[in-house]
Amino acid sequence: MAESILLPDLATQIIIPVCAVVGIVFSLFQWMLVSKVQLSTDKSTSAADGKNGFTEALIEEEDGLTDQSVVSKCAEIQSAISEGATSFLFTMYQYVGVFMVAFAILIFLFLGSVEGFSTKQQHCTYDSSKLCKPALATAIFSTISFILGAVTSVISGFLGMKIATYANARTTLEARKGVGKAFIVAFRSGAVMGFLLAANGLLVLYITINVFKLYYGDDWEGLFEAITGYGLGGSSMALFGRVGGGIYTKAADVGADLVGKVERNIPEDDPRNPAVIADNVGDNVGDIAGMGSDLFGSYAESSCAALVVASISSFGINHDFTAMLYPLLVSSVGIIVCLLTTLFATDFFEVKTVKEIEPALKNQLIISTVLMTVGLAIVSWIALPSSFTIFNFGVQKDVKNWQLFLCVAVGLWAGLIIGFVTEYYTSNAYSPVQDVADSCRTGAATNVIFGLALGYKSVIIPIFAIAISIFVSFSFAAMYGVAVAALGMLSTIATGLAIDAYGPISDNAGGIAEMAGMSHTIRERTDALDAAGNTTAAIGKGFAIGSAALVSLALFGAFVSRAAISTVDVLTPKVFIGLIVGAMLPYWFSAMTMKSVGSAALKMVEEVRRQFNTIPGLMEGTAKPDYATCVKISTDASIKEMIPPGALVMLTPLIVGIFFGVETLSGVLAGSLVSGVQIAISASNTGGAWDNAKKYIEAGASEHARTLGPKGSDAHKAAVIGDTVGDPLKDTSGPSLNILIKLMAVESLVFAPFFATHGGLLFKIF
Repeated sequence: MAESILLPDLATQIIIPVCAVVGIVFSLFQWMLVSKVQLSTDKSTSAADGKNGFTEALIEEEDGLTDQSVVSKCAEIQSAISEGATSFLFTMYQYVGVFMVAFAILIFLFLGSVEGFSTKQQHCTYDSSKLCKPALATAIFSTISFILGAVTSVISGFLGMKIATYANARTTLEARKGVGKAFIVAFRSGAVMGFLLAANGLLVLYITINVFKLYYGDDWEGLFEAITGYGLGGSSMALFGRVGGGIYTKAADVGADLVGKVERNIPEDDPRNPAVIADNVGDNVGDIAGMGSDLFGSYAESSCAALVVASISSFGINHDFTAMLYPLLVSSVGIIVCLLTTLFATDFFEVKTVKEIEPALKNQLIISTVLMTVGLAIVSWIALPSSFTIFNFGVQKDVKNWQLFLCVAVGLWAGLIIGFVTEYYTSNAYSPVQDVADSCRTGAATNVIFGLALGYKSVIIPIFAIAISIFVSFSFAAMYGVAVAALGMLSTIATGLAIDAYGPISDNAGGIAEMAGMSHTIRERTDALDAAGNTTAAIGKGFAIGSAALVSLALFGAFVSRAAISTVDVLTPKVFIGLIVGAMLPYWFSAMTMKSVGSAALKMVEEVRRQFNTIPGLMEGTAKPDYATCVKISTDASIKEMIPPGALVMLTPLIVGIFFGVETLSGVLAGSLVSGVQIAISASNTGGAWDNAKKYIEAGASEHARTLGPKGSDAHKAAVIGDTVGDPLKDTSGPSLNILIKLMAVESLVFAPFFATHGGLLFKIF
């Protein structure tokens, strides 16, 4: 390659960590701004503000409540939610920690046994004339990177939860000054999480690569193979976070809704409802901690998939460090782009009315995508040689730098399209959700039928978007193209996470307002924030699912290359049985998670009913319910129930690889990818649509919505039933499925050397 790269290696070494640090500093700055909202009952601070002194006094009179009692009540509820979430996560991490250690030992034993634990240098897999580091080294380093990925994932989720529980009451208090103020607090707190996570993921990966390089030296093939453990660690923690958190949040939610709203006719988040604290804790552990770990996992895996393929292409062979780290450079630019985008929502334009909330969040997606396209063009121009070769199943394929730019850009724009389609199908501003709401006139059955149809229909366009981006990126740059397309979709992860974390924060804020007994106007404001949050949460899930499909295909490609399979032929029986079984796995997994939510909700319903029947004065509001028991039921149920689905996902690749070999395993991966994506998209959109149909009827903002009746009407009750059915779909099964798809692929990739040498025992016997 005579072509030189414009960006020197030293600059790359500086740019990546600097961008990551900028991201961390920015998130701390946002956090500082959020913490300016006082949660103490100190009078002097509000008056000392000079310009706000008078307005705040007026607001207090309006609410007919003294500031003191409301603020202290909010603070009290906030600490209850925070304690519940922290204790649940700690309990979960103890169980998951045991699993992590066991699995780390497994990785070491399996990969170490590939060459019988010898410490001699081996011939490289792709170039037998060269010597590479022993398989034992790969085993040790894969184990280390697995633990690093797992720890980073856990920290990401935990920090996100801490920030969300810190911000929820502050959002409620700001809502007294108007929708705009509350929106900014919720959005800033989401940004804290988004930037911390994106920057941490990038920084840890970058440091890991550089530290491993000290040992591996010029053996990049071995180095980046060991790095794949990072993605495996990230996703395996995300699986338990998503499933455990999802079961927790929905058991509480379904229990609270069924007894409170349907049987007792009390409003949502009423403090008399014993499950109400558990419900609000659930929003944080499921949607925030789970989502954080999930997107971190996607990000880690798409980086790993790209790096593995690049290490055996001309980048790796010629030791072009800058071109090799192209995936990390893309993410670095992403952090800077998202930083600018965030300023648009918080500083350049202010949200003043309810109508401006959803557009403000949508504009975040558009602005970040447009800016990112420009950023990508620059990076592709300065960090890549004008032509290079990419490994494509045994042959090297010639690629130009503009083609690679198109691969990333197509992923980026496909993400935007998926986001918008999701929004169209789940926001109550558009006809699909309004039709679902309308069908509630004739009861719950028609509501369920319409909702399911909507979910299935919403799969069409996202699948075409994913298909087109796969075709384009694969034609241009083989599997590397698909991996960078996934990275393109995730390059604006900081913004995506910010608008995603915004949802649960505003949901909690509404709950706190109701529990603290704040006035009706404030609850209306938080409801408006929350309805927009439901849509952004659905958009976030759309992103997670779309990127999971691309990531998993890229990992699949890396696995096939690594396991030395030249073609995967669907017509061979070995592969076909894998295909059909793989397609069944998402259904098996969904069945497990749905049933777990159902049985946990049953326990919750019994407990809530018991309290209403046995605690005298609970309905009248003179006695306090026992919140702690409900929190405990949710915690115990989710810890117990997350183990079988987790085991299904983690053990399938191992069992198939060991007993049936790599060809059957490639079939299983392809099958689970193809069917999992469909179920995941339809499940999360169905659930989101039902939730917003219910919100549409409750808000009564249009003539049509008012004819469907106030809270408590028959149509509203039908809507509540639909919402309750949709809860496990949109918050447990749907979002966990994208982890199933990715996790099985990345696990197969990590264990590929072992399966290739020792796998397929059953076929060897016969």
